[in-house]
Amino acid sequence: MTLTTDRSSAFRELHKSGCFVIPNPWDVGSARVLEQLGFPALASTSSGLAWSLGRADHHVSLNDALAHFRSIAQSVDIPVNADFEAGFAIAPPAVGANVAAATTTGIAGLSIEDSTGDPSNPLFEFDLAVERIRAARQAIDESGTGVLLTGRSEGFIVGRPDLAETIRRLTAYAKAGADCLYAPGIRTMQDIAAVVTAVSPKPVNVLVGGDFATVAQLADAGVRRISVGGALARAAWTGFLQAATEIAQQGTFTNLGRALPFPEVKRLF
Repeated sequence: MTLTTDRSSAFRELHKSGCFVIPNPWDVGSARVLEQLGFPALASTSSGLAWSLGRADHHVSLNDALAHFRSIAQSVDIPVNADFEAGFAIAPPAVGANVAAATTTGIAGLSIEDSTGDPSNPLFEFDLAVERIRAARQAIDESGTGVLLTGRSEGFIVGRPDLAETIRRLTAYAKAGADCLYAPGIRTMQDIAAVVTAVSPKPVNVLVGGDFATVAQLADAGVRRISVGGALARAAWTGFLQAATEIAQQGTFTNLGRALPFPEVKRLF
């Protein structure tokens, strides 16, 4: 077996029972530190990557994303899931071709979302969205890598917070071949439980970007996987901006005094 199939197999095992947290590094350094902290798997973040390159979210090229996946996967010994945004294409055949390229980077999983990036029409039409998942499934199967496919429905974060429609899409994505289902933006335990029930026995990923639930509460609701998206990157940027703004506006350095000592950070690497 190749390294990719070994990690894909390990990643699939994590989804079979229990609940695990899959935090989101934005570069090699943050990935290695998260691995040291004992997390069993990692997931990339499109926003965190974009910000590290000085760009807005969803403004990273396919080639840059593939290079990022490869660098993260090669830097750690645990499975890595790729935030593959909307597949960097619209038409299903093009999505499939791009997914095939992604499976060569060493990742153990990837997600495909149904958001268009158009505020006036934020979700792909239902049948097209399903065909895009089916194309991703076919590409993964043909790759022989066993990469785990997550189907994402983005209604709750693009201004279409319709639980019934979200569940309709997620169940269709499951039937089209998605191994894991994900609706970022759902925040109430009632909605989360409804999604878990609707797609059972397939596992559900829940995004936690703030303090609205604990790991134990989500596990009790039947959630198998918890990610934090760009929240860790936002936390890092928060500390950076607080310190830099203080220097720029006040000429003082109080926030730098709260930073980890240099030797402590150095030991991480």
